[in-house]
Amino acid sequence: MIPGIFLVVDDEKTQRETLRTVLESWGHQVQEASSGRAAMELLEGNPIDVIMTDLRMPGMTGLDLLAAAKEARPDIDVLVMTAFGSVEGAVQAMKNGAVDFITKPIDLDQLEIVLHRTMDRKNLVRENKILKRRLAESVRGFRLLGDSQAMQAVLAKASRVASTDATVLVQGASGTGKELLAHSIHDLSHRAEGPFVAVNCAALPESLLESELFGHVKGAFTGADRDRAGRVRQAEGGTLFLDEIGDISPLVQVKLLRFLQDRQYTPVGSEKLYHANVRVITATHHNLLERISDGHFREDLFFRLNVVNLRLPTLAARREDIPQLAAHFLDKYSKRYERSARTFSSESMASLMAYSYRGNVRELENVVEQAVVMTTGEVVHSHDLPPMVTDPAVSGPSDILSAGQVNGDLPALLENLEKRIIMETLATFEGNQSSAARHLGLTESGLRYKLTKWKE
Repeated sequence: MIPGIFLVVDDEKTQRETLRTVLESWGHQVQEASSGRAAMELLEGNPIDVIMTDLRMPGMTGLDLLAAAKEARPDIDVLVMTAFGSVEGAVQAMKNGAVDFITKPIDLDQLEIVLHRTMDRKNLVRENKILKRRLAESVRGFRLLGDSQAMQAVLAKASRVASTDATVLVQGASGTGKELLAHSIHDLSHRAEGPFVAVNCAALPESLLESELFGHVKGAFTGADRDRAGRVRQAEGGTLFLDEIGDISPLVQVKLLRFLQDRQYTPVGSEKLYHANVRVITATHHNLLERISDGHFREDLFFRLNVVNLRLPTLAARREDIPQLAAHFLDKYSKRYERSARTFSSESMASLMAYSYRGNVRELENVVEQAVVMTTGEVVHSHDLPPMVTDPAVSGPSDILSAGQVNGDLPALLENLEKRIIMETLATFEGNQSSAARHLGLTESGLRYKLTKWKE
């Protein structure tokens, strides 16, 4: 039996002591109360799993205690004890939320069965809560951090697609966390126990990429001195992540299209056909629609890849996440470099919030790592940050307007800034004007008016 912490409530001392002896012999911890009011006092601040209470007690009855205990601690389990001829009271207690009842005189075999059932049920509820909390944390964090509306919109969509085998295209600027998002989708999928295999398509020339993906046989080309399994074979039963998919050559695009159509492939130099059991997630910082228009990317391949589209916002579009991200990186690198840095000064945090971050979250991480290396105390000050973050002359133009940028035309500059923010927000919400308007604090009609004006 799973051990628990019991509170035995009975106005009869002999009954309490007998139950205590039995329960402790079964490995449980036991507290006693001679009345309902005494039980409520013990319940406050004490970790009680189960209350065992007599129904008929002077003052606060067992039913009264049941109601008060459930109001104070909804997760508490209550077992009621009643005389053999008063089962109707036990039935009423069950209707009011008791988990079970025991008749007096108590049969120890029956009591053991009831307690087994109660503790098993309680443990199952506890495990379910833990699993739900882990899932909630996964949905919220996804190996990525950020409570901003823009980030949460992406993660909510990703959590819905994670349980499927649908092909996913992740888009976003460099440094926004595309591979982390792909890996998180894998973590939450039924393929989580399988491998996650990542391929940076931009890092490999056309002559090697096909072999890297599908493998080759000995003698397939100069230097192929043995058979080699490709990344597709390595990802069997798991997830294949193809990063920078927008950079692959037309020839490899054709090969990949055929693979996506039926999950079949042939290693370079072989005639043997293999079937792959893999999920495919791809990512790119390119606008693939523009590359299709330019003739650099196949439209039919785009449709195969774009079953579900997830677009990660830039860090500039979710500045409210910077303190949380910076704190995470501070903890990470303080532990790695055995430094005592624990927090940021108000001035240094203001600098972090104002910086442009062309490299997005990856650049923020690099900035914080440098600061941890430079700081000597528990607080990161402005002088610990890289000069580019604190000195506009070093960092160049900021995303935030400064007096030097106005040059006699503040209205035009403000309108350009407003237009850029709105267009970035629309991109974040995949063109959904209702969601973008809510995020910006505008009415939907007001947003449409601005978009119409800018088209004229």
